[in-house]
Amino acid sequence: MFAVAAALLPVFLLIVIGFGLRRVLLKDEAHWVGLERLVYYVLFPALLIQTLARAKLTGVPVAGVGGALLIAVMLMMALCLLLRPLLQKHLGLNGPTFSSLFQCSCRWQTYVALAVAGNLYGDMGLTLASVAMVAMIPLLNIVCVWVLAHFAAPTRLSWPRILLTIAQNPLIWACVIGLTLNLSGVALPAWINDLTDALGRSSLALGLLVVGAGLQLKGVLRPPPAAIVAIFLKLILMPVMAISLGHAFGLTGVNLAIVACCSSVPTASSAYVLARQMGGDALLVAETLTIQTALAVLTMPVFIALVA
Repeated sequence: MFAVAAALLPVFLLIVIGFGLRRVLLKDEAHWVGLERLVYYVLFPALLIQTLARAKLTGVPVAGVGGALLIAVMLMMALCLLLRPLLQKHLGLNGPTFSSLFQCSCRWQTYVALAVAGNLYGDMGLTLASVAMVAMIPLLNIVCVWVLAHFAAPTRLSWPRILLTIAQNPLIWACVIGLTLNLSGVALPAWINDLTDALGRSSLALGLLVVGAGLQLKGVLRPPPAAIVAIFLKLILMPVMAISLGHAFGLTGVNLAIVACCSSVPTASSAYVLARQMGGDALLVAETLTIQTALAVLTMPVFIALVA
């Protein structure tokens, strides 16, 4: 338990530093928007390509780790859609609010997951977490864009527009490129490896600073009901489902710990950007993400320590 907490501490300290920098030193939002785009479109894809291209997938339970997380995400998506009529009736959720609750219940903060996995288990943890990303990122982006287009967007987006939005996601392309290089056995020139390695090494620290800069304290002390529901679904129910599926797939040790790590992280900060762009409740996402990040300091060590 203490080892897990020690590995988590630098991750959440970087988030706290990002929160402080946004309010003291770099107050202009434009700085953080530019940094977020740099991490999202350049640095983080470089890390994924490098990690997946070098990953020794032989002997790694790709199907078990990826399958447990993928099925858990699919079950959570189905549960949210099934609960929508009840939430609309009892909590008065409108379309934009539901779309944000959906994102905050299903999406996961990849920067935190990779940083924690790497701190705890080194290259093996980073590889397994990257495998989990390959399993979940395409599905999450497709379904979340569809939910926003269906329930929140002022005008319904056509399927070609939805598919174009998904096709422009750099993380999906990074996963495809990294796996293609790995499976084909193609060796890139040393200077390209050095370049992607240098870019990738900076991605996690900057990504965590960006997460901290986006946190909002407004509404934290009295969270709306939709935020409370999303917090329970993401931080409690999601890891319980994923770990149970991991046990069913025969995972143990590091493999099961990575499932616990990836399923218990807060929601993705990109959910805020997507909600803002497509008509979702961006304020609800910001408030929920802030509370989830604070509570994850307590819940993540518990779930990881239980299976490690």
